[in-house]
Amino acid sequence: MKNNSITIKIMSMIIICTMLGSCVMTKTSVGAFKESPGKEYTYAKGKQLWLFWGLIPLGRTDVGTPTNGNCEVITKYRFTDVLISSLTGGLVMSYSIKVKAKKLE
Repeated sequence: MKNNSITIKIMSMIIICTMLGSCVMTKTSVGAFKESPGKEYTYAKGKQLWLFWGLIPLGRTDVGTPTNGNCEVITKYRFTDVLISSLTGGLVMSYSIKVKAKKLE
């Protein structure tokens, strides 16, 4: 009975820690993206996979960029990425990458 209580507490802590780590996002503007007029649209998407808690990349994701070089790169640790990491115990992790560009109006 006591072992069951300890197991529940440990599993609860693991779930809480996993959910707290899911709010990671970086936005990087490249070139004159912020100053450029126009409507934003998604230029490309991709997923980067990592082994051993983010230590070793599994290949390199080739996410395209516009020819003029003006874009915004957004890297997120989304809920689906949290699920992948949780189900594998962190052995495999993934990050979602999105490239945004602007269309001239």
